[in-house]
Amino acid sequence: MSGKHYKGPEVSCCIKYFIFGFNVIFWFLGITFLGIGLWAWNEKGVLSNISSITDLGGFDPVWLFLVVGGVMFILGFAGCIGALRENTFLLKFFSVFLGIIFFLELTAGVLAFVFKDWIKDQLYFFINNNIRAYRDDIDLQNLIDFTQEYWQCCGAFGADDWNLNIYFNCTDSNASRERCGVPFSCCTKDPAEDVINTQCGYDARQKPEVDQQIVIYTKGCVPQFEKWLQDNLTIVAGIFIGIALLQIFGICLAQNLVSDIEAVFG
Repeated sequence: MSGKHYKGPEVSCCIKYFIFGFNVIFWFLGITFLGIGLWAWNEKGVLSNISSITDLGGFDPVWLFLVVGGVMFILGFAGCIGALRENTFLLKFFSVFLGIIFFLELTAGVLAFVFKDWIKDQLYFFINNNIRAYRDDIDLQNLIDFTQEYWQCCGAFGADDWNLNIYFNCTDSNASRERCGVPFSCCTKDPAEDVINTQCGYDARQKPEVDQQIVIYTKGCVPQFEKWLQDNLTIVAGIFIGIALLQIFGICLAQNLVSDIEAVFG
């Protein structure tokens, strides 16, 4: 045979197909996330009216699916095709992209530790901003309800944060039936009830504070999240370390494969 062929050691098939197989899964997960995000936007009519993306005052959870799905799709495509076709450009792109994500995660972790009070203020602002937009988007509404039910909390720092919402505030001009109330997700749960009472929060904040504690959660979601983080610190740290090790492992494997390809083909 003539031309540049296997002059040195062969490309490791084990590394090649491991990277390929892992990234095929990653690729299809990315496509799935993107599909869910686009389907959700289509159901809400966003795709037929792109300008409505900016209409929502709060956070649209669909963005999570689109951004995460997009990153997974790009990484999966680069790693999958790069390994299969032994394309050093795509494999280097995969390594650099994964390295940038790792660096951003590390930076975010350090900044979150150093500027804890600032992060808490931003979280407070973020939650209250979304409380204002609670009725504007069904996905946002479901996200807030899930958060309040899971952490057994109400509002950012307390139930009175719901005064920020036009339907739940206690002003005399508010004609809503939900005036001076809270969403049902703030209500304490009765194990004997099989059906959720969506009206359980009506007029809840008109009651004395002692009585409020019987029917609704009075602790805010920010302190409850802090408490959950402290109680599950080992698990959370383990998950982040595991993700970091996987990223480092992926970078090392891709660079190893690039070295093998360059050694074989010159």
